[in-house]
Amino acid sequence: MTHDLLGRHRAVFPDWLALYYEEPIEITHGEGRHVWDAEGNRYLDFFGGILTTMTAHALPEVTKAVSEQAGRIIHSSTLYLNRPMVELAERIAQLSGIPDARVFFTTSGTEANDTALLLATTYRRSNTVLAMRNSYHGRSFSSVGITGNRGWSPTSLSPLQTLYVHGGVRTRGPYAALSDGDFIAACVDDLVDLLGHTRPPAALIAEPIQGVGGFTSPPDGLYAAFREVLHERGILWIADEVQTGWGRTGEHFWGWQAHGRHGPPDIVTFAKGIGNGMSIGGVVARSEIMNCLDSNSISTFGGTQITMAAGLANLNYLLEHDLQGNARRVGGLLIERLRAAAAHVPAVREVRGRGLMIGIEITRPGTDEADPATAAAVLEAARAGGLLIGKGGGHNTSSLRVAPPLSLNVAEAEEGAAILEDALRSIP
Repeated sequence: MTHDLLGRHRAVFPDWLALYYEEPIEITHGEGRHVWDAEGNRYLDFFGGILTTMTAHALPEVTKAVSEQAGRIIHSSTLYLNRPMVELAERIAQLSGIPDARVFFTTSGTEANDTALLLATTYRRSNTVLAMRNSYHGRSFSSVGITGNRGWSPTSLSPLQTLYVHGGVRTRGPYAALSDGDFIAACVDDLVDLLGHTRPPAALIAEPIQGVGGFTSPPDGLYAAFREVLHERGILWIADEVQTGWGRTGEHFWGWQAHGRHGPPDIVTFAKGIGNGMSIGGVVARSEIMNCLDSNSISTFGGTQITMAAGLANLNYLLEHDLQGNARRVGGLLIERLRAAAAHVPAVREVRGRGLMIGIEITRPGTDEADPATAAAVLEAARAGGLLIGKGGGHNTSSLRVAPPLSLNVAEAEEGAAILEDALRSIP
């Protein structure tokens, strides 16, 4: 049955639409932190549909909200008043920390970042954008154009002039050997020098922790130091929180808060986890930035009633059950368990991350050379052991990505860590 579906998939979809595993699986249903495939195999899910199943599979509060809303009305567009959309926007505006915040809903993180770029370039009257090396911001024409990860940027054509800044990867590049303080100072000096050679940019867009890039991040405080330089020149700061938002990092509700010495960003983009699988993305910005567009705009499917109902129920559950605190506690245990296991595996260059957002970088032993074949083999071995994880990285996709639902308990963390340890030890 699965083989037949694979053949049909390949017959109608483009070659570049990737599937995991040598023998791809069809996931048919899930519950809590587990999913099942069409063959009846049960897996502990440590990837959550690419960090999207944020709380749990088949969370009763969310499924009930979706069912009840579907029985009333599913969709009407933004041309009409929409109570669930207003209620979720109010909650997000308050949680964002941005003063006089305005919210615009989209259907994905890509579209959210695309909207943020539109706002920033219009507000600043500039099509120059600063982005981080090793970054990923989506698959639209504009977001591909600012993606600093060659493996995910298929064209150099772009409506924007993009300048790439140092700092998103702490342990690689020309400043890797420096202390954290010196690393930040060197990156700031590089930014100041770069700005001296170009027309004023519209904005810097940055992921607090780079998702597709392999869960890499700078030292805390880098973006606060950047913000001082940017603010002096009127350049906006866009925090791409598509993967880091909603408490996943444990220590903070938003990833930018590790760098928030001078207050919140000018624009925050979000998506993925807020919908717990429903298609929700969005932008939060100060009112004067959000209101700078002087032409009509709507969103046909952004903010549709059924997705907003899911988002409200999911956000309420996350806050009422302190899943941020759970991510900090259980994530801390999981990362230490994985570091202990990796200490005996020469192919593991680094275990990094915070909360329930953990990266394991695989290289050829004794070198910094990426080893994507071995990373893929560990992915396969983990699946064979009953664990689903992801992969990524800016160096030929040689990092494993571990990002379970935020309701993960200690027993499940221990079980997943044991499976992943066995998978790592299977490396020849």
